[in-house]
Amino acid sequence: MNDPAAEPFDGHLAFGKRPALLVIDVVCAYLDPASPLYAPAFVAALPTISRLIAAARARAVPVLYTNVIYQAGGGDGGLFYRKVPALRAFDAGAPFGRFPDAISPAADEIVVSKQYASAFCGTSLASTLHTAAVDTVLLCGFSTSGCVRASALDALQTGFRPFVVADACADRAPGPHEANLFDLQAKYAEVIDAETALTLLRT
Repeated sequence: MNDPAAEPFDGHLAFGKRPALLVIDVVCAYLDPASPLYAPAFVAALPTISRLIAAARARAVPVLYTNVIYQAGGGDGGLFYRKVPALRAFDAGAPFGRFPDAISPAADEIVVSKQYASAFCGTSLASTLHTAAVDTVLLCGFSTSGCVRASALDALQTGFRPFVVADACADRAPGPHEANLFDLQAKYAEVIDAETALTLLRT
């Protein structure tokens, strides 16, 4: 017998006709053990992210990247920068802000620099995607409970179908990762695994 409490949250979104892959904050701040934001789970997700990028490129699906850059002292980071001291790792010129060689953006791929959790907050991302007639965004990257969740929510609110690739995302601990995937699937996005994402990219 179905649980009536689950019925309000059993809806699904269909995959669209014009997808893009959004690679969120896959930078050395999460991958270098010397960084205050490092966790092993981020490193473990990197090969899966690389596979998604390769598959998207092979199908001429747009690949877009985000990074985080703050002016010295974080004056453009507002209260977020004050709340999270570790964000100093993203001060302009800091080595932790660079992309790892494994997923370095190609010359013709767009990099969206941001100061807040969502890739859509204060950036040109929505306009860029609308201009390219994108209707679906595959999301991967770091971290699940922070920038991935915020970007998926804003994708939905901006008119794009968010598909979060669970095993191509990571967080500092399993609890926040799993809890946020659960909530995203219930209310804001479709949560899929990498094999499903790769199949969708091939169709």
